[in-house]
Amino acid sequence: MLAVCDLFITFANEFDKTERNYIIIHLYNKMKFVKVLLGSLLVTTSLPMMAQMDASIKLNEVMTTNQTSLIDEYGARHAWVEIANISHSTYNIRGMYITTDRSVLNQKMSVPERVKRMSQIPNGDVRTDLSGRQLVVFQLGSSPAQGSLHLSVPVDATQPTWIALYNGNATQLIDSITVPVLAANQSYARIANNGTAADWEVKSADRVTPGIENQTTVSESKVEKFKREDPHGFGMAVMAMGIVFFCLALLWITFTLFGILMRHMETAKKVANKQPIKPITKTVEKTIEVGRKTGIMLREGFDTKGIDKEVYMAVIGLALRQYEDDIHDVESGVITIKSKDTEWDDEYTQMTQFHSPILPTMHSAPSIPTTPKMK
Repeated sequence: MLAVCDLFITFANEFDKTERNYIIIHLYNKMKFVKVLLGSLLVTTSLPMMAQMDASIKLNEVMTTNQTSLIDEYGARHAWVEIANISHSTYNIRGMYITTDRSVLNQKMSVPERVKRMSQIPNGDVRTDLSGRQLVVFQLGSSPAQGSLHLSVPVDATQPTWIALYNGNATQLIDSITVPVLAANQSYARIANNGTAADWEVKSADRVTPGIENQTTVSESKVEKFKREDPHGFGMAVMAMGIVFFCLALLWITFTLFGILMRHMETAKKVANKQPIKPITKTVEKTIEVGRKTGIMLREGFDTKGIDKEVYMAVIGLALRQYEDDIHDVESGVITIKSKDTEWDDEYTQMTQFHSPILPTMHSAPSIPTTPKMK
């Protein structure tokens, strides 16, 4: 750093006083511009983070008529509101505002006028530094002088109450809810975080949970439940004996049924060896045929004698065809034999293979007899 300063001084000595002043002013303006730019970037990047943190703070439960519920450190009962940090990060809600005056929704209202109609969460109390999933309860309609958790927010239990939570600048609405008219010691509690009216429900006096999560579940293992319901172990002994006897009874039933089955199989084998079962295929076929004919007779009358009409039609068609082709036998039983010359005794055709004589082409050629010589 000293070397840089020496270099800057050496460089500045090369100029006269007027030039040095001009250079210094120019550098100062440049540094000022850089500071403004860095500050703007810091504010711009931090705003979404702050908005996201503010969105993690929710109104969680409200009671407008407190007669037998929460008591403050002075023994008094007030209407109260519960605020919850639904995230898993720590967030301090000091400086935020709570109000029940709807007039603050007017965007034209000035900030000082809006602050007059709100009650600010004071600083200096560690209970306002909410860790992840932590809750804090504020007394409403009280005096801030009684403690940091006492706010002067007015509550009219005879009418629906609109209650809202604003951030530290009193302009950004973080969360709000309209509480219906509740009976004494009833509360209006959040059961979900979907951003709709269905996220809230009216809780009876025995279900009000100030400072505790609204949806509470008690986890108890089966072993712990059994110990609680059977501290002396009689139930365990009865259960163990019951399981043993049940298994023995199951084994007895299984072996008894198996023995009966084996005896029946042995008896069936002996009967099959002594008297083989005759085939009943023909009887079954005959029964089926009789049943078929009976069905035809019942359907088409007794004149058919159990024969299908298709059979009748086939027989008639065949008879007509034979009649047309003159195939039907109408002879008197006399056999007529018609003679036919087969030339079976013709010597000429039997003894030679030539049908006409072969004449010699030369005088010296031997003669070829056409018939055998007769001695």
